[in-house]
Amino acid sequence: MKFTLSWLREHLDTPASLAQITEALTDLGLEVEEVADPASRLKTFTLAKVLQAEPHPDADRLRVCRVLTDEGEKQIVCGAPNARAGITVVLAKPGDYVPGIDTTLGVGRIRGVESHGMMASERELELSDEHDGIIELPSGEVGQRFTDWLAANAPDRIDPMIYIKITPNRPDALGVRGIARDLAARGLGSLKPLRAAEVEAKFPCPVKVTISPEVAEKVPFFSGRLVRGVSNGPSPAWLQKRLRAIGLRPISALVDITNFFTYDLNRPLHVFDAARVSGDLTLRAAREGEQIVALDDKTYAMPEGAVVICDENGPESIAGIMGGVASGSTGATTDVFIEAAYFDPISTAATGRALRVNSDARYRFERGIDPNFTLHGLDLATQMVIDLCGGEASEVVTAGAVPASDRAYRLNPARTASLVGLDIPEATQRATLEALGFRMEGDMAQVPSWRPDILGEADLVEEIARIASLTRLEGKPLPRPQPGVPKPILTPLQIREKAARRQAAALGYNECVTYSFIDQAAATLFGGGADAVRVENPISSEMTHLRPDLLPGLLAAAARNQARGFADLALFEIGPVFAGGEPGEQATQLTGLLVGASAARDPFGSRRKVDLYDAKADAEAVLAAIGAPARAQINRKLDGWWHPGRAGNIALGPNVLASFGEVHPKVLRDLDVKGSAVAFTIRIANVPFPKSQMASRPALDISELQAVERDFAFVVDGQVEALALVNAAQGADKALIERVTVFDQFTGLEGGKKSIAITARLQPRDRTLTDAEIEAVSRKIVEKVQKATGGVLRS
Repeated sequence: MKFTLSWLREHLDTPASLAQITEALTDLGLEVEEVADPASRLKTFTLAKVLQAEPHPDADRLRVCRVLTDEGEKQIVCGAPNARAGITVVLAKPGDYVPGIDTTLGVGRIRGVESHGMMASERELELSDEHDGIIELPSGEVGQRFTDWLAANAPDRIDPMIYIKITPNRPDALGVRGIARDLAARGLGSLKPLRAAEVEAKFPCPVKVTISPEVAEKVPFFSGRLVRGVSNGPSPAWLQKRLRAIGLRPISALVDITNFFTYDLNRPLHVFDAARVSGDLTLRAAREGEQIVALDDKTYAMPEGAVVICDENGPESIAGIMGGVASGSTGATTDVFIEAAYFDPISTAATGRALRVNSDARYRFERGIDPNFTLHGLDLATQMVIDLCGGEASEVVTAGAVPASDRAYRLNPARTASLVGLDIPEATQRATLEALGFRMEGDMAQVPSWRPDILGEADLVEEIARIASLTRLEGKPLPRPQPGVPKPILTPLQIREKAARRQAAALGYNECVTYSFIDQAAATLFGGGADAVRVENPISSEMTHLRPDLLPGLLAAAARNQARGFADLALFEIGPVFAGGEPGEQATQLTGLLVGASAARDPFGSRRKVDLYDAKADAEAVLAAIGAPARAQINRKLDGWWHPGRAGNIALGPNVLASFGEVHPKVLRDLDVKGSAVAFTIRIANVPFPKSQMASRPALDISELQAVERDFAFVVDGQVEALALVNAAQGADKALIERVTVFDQFTGLEGGKKSIAITARLQPRDRTLTDAEIEAVSRKIVEKVQKATGGVLRS
């Protein structure tokens, strides 16, 4: 939204400076993006008087001038045809920056004659495109600042332009008057009363308007009137300057008036050349195959169902977006039909998006304009047309009804302090809302029709706090409910996630944060991709589905890093994964990924490729950090994205705590990851919480008695897993056997057999073991292993 300072002062009676106004606008939530202040570019230039102008000795078109300045007489060489003695000029001295030529002046020598500065033209000062000669001023004192002279004699020449960013919830600020209302409520002046329109209807309107029932919800209200006998010439200078200042090109008086009302009062209008309209106007849904040549000279195929304004020949305007060339006003227009309507924001936005048309009208209608201002705006526009173009107006014709926008919410003064932390007196709160256009009836605030964003009591508090300024907020410590140590706020699961994150970082992994959305092909690789987790309105084709696992995002990150020359990676992420689209069908995981080598190159041969044991060790370290039981089983009931022979699960019975191993080569190939990769996934919520909650760690329990280790070597079938053998040996005496580990394996024995050697560590607790007790436990181990695996003790 662009406007000038003088334009703002048409609605706001204020002594505030430009700096005060721009600071207040940003503080009010109307963020200032740019301020173009011509005075700031002209502040170094002063007035001077030409005392003498003689021809240059070596150039026919140049003159050597003697110029009286505030620093005495100076010699300046000038090529302007109007350089002569006796005129008052604008002087740029050596060292001054001239914006029109993007040059900082110095003392020059032109054809052998020194020149101490220059006398400026309007184009060189960026005041206009005029460059036929230097500026001649009718008055002024030598040495006076040029900006001071302009302020006293031509203030519109240095009128600052302000550009503010409007958030979608503030359509009322898309008009200069709405901005002035906010500043007046802040206390930077008073809002001037809106000018009245005194339009006398001289004849019935010959053009009738109707709204077809199928678009009644999309066009609640439509109105217009005919003005005949107009003269559509150029608009007056003040209107042209105002439009040019905000980047609009003046076209004609009628078009410029509609543009003026769009920006001045947030009231989009359209004018039809009545002579080019056949019959009455009807608002209906566009039919298949209908096209319209719009005012931007582009042909648009109308989407079926979009609202169009038609005469007997077909569509003449895209409702709420842009008019058509066929009925547009021209220099020959004498009779004009002025249209003012209220169009549904959603319908307007949908049509504009389908046609890919951006216009000032669409920008305002799709955000919501003031429906109650429709007829008043029509009257004001009619009055300006008559004032600038002449003619006489008809009666107003309407179709539909102004949609109801009345609503009220209770003002609870105490909520301002509780919601935003500002203590504002009740009287001030009520005065603020009234200054913004709210009507107070007891403790109920009637919302003005130009504020569609006010939808609850909290919005009233927001308005009060915004006008009071959130810069008044003071930092205060939160009150403690009672003395002593406060009750923990984090849940046990959050504490566990924090511990897991810290442990992964301590192991040397770099944390990643990837999107929760991935493409369907990647989701399918990891058991997802169903319609239940499909995003209805994805922001890109690569984010169509909720992720079923964290590995796709980490593998994609690894592929991007490899493409940039980073081959050795250790990445992890903790976040939600989704088994379905319903509440409760999500879980939190921590996934780590290792790609490349385990160490940098060195002369000692320590560099090797990462393998599944690296992933297993790191998974066990993270599980230990979050309190998982030390005794867990390894099984191979794996998901399809793991390598079938080089991966496993860490589980407590059927409860899988973690998975680790190599990622399937097909998955790596599909996701463009080079080489092998190992990973681990921790299912944080599956780790059981301890049955008793203790404030500290339990006491260290170490036996004073010496442990005994016994080695066993069993010959088993080649398909028997070492885990089955370890579990069987461990179960021989759970109280006495502390742990069982595999220390050797030999394959290739006769008959497809293999040898697995284990160590059983026996830890007594109350007394030293005798040889007989040790032998008894050893026999139990052999019996358990034979029964579980069919293995025999190797001789």
